[in-house]
Amino acid sequence: MKKMKALGVALAVAIATATATGGAWAQASASAVASVGASAGVATAAPGATSKKAIRQANRALKRKVYAALAKHKEIDAGSISIIAKGGAVTLNGTVTDASQIDTVASVAKGVAGVSSVTNKLTVQRPLGQ
Repeated sequence: MKKMKALGVALAVAIATATATGGAWAQASASAVASVGASAGVATAAPGATSKKAIRQANRALKRKVYAALAKHKEIDAGSISIIAKGGAVTLNGTVTDASQIDTVASVAKGVAGVSSVTNKLTVQRPLGQ
């Protein structure tokens, strides 16, 4: 249990460091995880496997950041919006209640640290009977 927690902390530090530098974060996080894991006495997997896992976790973290940024805007119902993050590229899918929210959601997503591009596939959901 302590080994898993140490690995989780090491990965969080690696992702935070890589995000702050803005450079080739996937390579930096993999080497940082390996070096921190080795110093903590935690066995690590092959560099390729760790790299893929670190990339997936970084993508999930970016996705959570975008959702958190959308949650700060009370006029936007983020429950009907899905977000896909891959290497800094964010894709927005789903529906919003007003056409003006499409641009608002895209600009909020672009403002999140770590987002390099936004593909907006949002549509307006019309109420039933209209």
